[in-house]
Amino acid sequence: MPDVSALDRIIEQFKNQKPLRSSSLIMTVWGDSIEPHGGSVWLGSLIRLLAPYGINERLMRTSIFRLTQEGWLTSNRVGRRSYYSLTDSGHKKFERAFRRVYRKPRDTWSGDWCFLLINELDTDDRKRLLDQLSWQGFGMLTNNLLASPNAGMDDMAALVQELEIADRVVPFVSQQYGEPGGVALENRLRDSWNLEQLAEQYRLFTELFAPLETELDNKTRIDPQSAFLARTLLIHEYRKLVLRDPQLPPQLLPEDWEGHAARALTESLYRKISPAAERWILDSMETEQGELPPADVGFSKRFGGL
Repeated sequence: MPDVSALDRIIEQFKNQKPLRSSSLIMTVWGDSIEPHGGSVWLGSLIRLLAPYGINERLMRTSIFRLTQEGWLTSNRVGRRSYYSLTDSGHKKFERAFRRVYRKPRDTWSGDWCFLLINELDTDDRKRLLDQLSWQGFGMLTNNLLASPNAGMDDMAALVQELEIADRVVPFVSQQYGEPGGVALENRLRDSWNLEQLAEQYRLFTELFAPLETELDNKTRIDPQSAFLARTLLIHEYRKLVLRDPQLPPQLLPEDWEGHAARALTESLYRKISPAAERWILDSMETEQGELPPADVGFSKRFGGL
């Protein structure tokens, strides 16, 4: 069990969620720990790995079944053992989401805005599109107009093709006239992306994890299991915020934006605990071939380089 008291408090907070969102945590583990090591894992080792979070075997099997039914996971049975990996569509969704988690936000901006006119979409297609585009930082400027100052046209075009709605939406790029900013734009940004609420959530995140960093600074080592548990919940909570964050350019954000402090804390903690966490992952999980392979090259590039 954890040998870090601040981590105990973080785990307890997760366990006290009603309901316990096990499927979401499993997805965090997949993106953060399993994908870099080949993407496939034996269910039994995953059950043992997540037990300290209060996720028992029955809940784990139910969650895995649900994720499989929803098209996220696929299984391969070898003897009495089941090995799970992401489906092709699940992998694409992961790529879009986790790219935002580990990639450093841009500190420059050309002034371009990416827009998508959606007035011809019905309610169901709008929801499907919004669920995906929110990961790319899009917000609703009006009832029929989505916008992002960060998204690339190629990513958006690929998504609307994938959702088979390309013939019913109008994408275009435009640039704000004059200097970025202004009271009208600030009000629209605050309302379209709920920036005040997001800032408060970032503040609470920093408040929760800052004591963990302070405690680790005073320790000569952290045991591998505690490192894994801490890294998983760190990314789990940070991911939930980042995927709601439009990651607006610096010119459009307050100077004291809470997201900056949360990002710096996440990067610092991730670097400190990853070596020990990786040892626990390699010792605790199995693939069809036995031990997990070493992490891929992309892993070392997370947060600008580990």
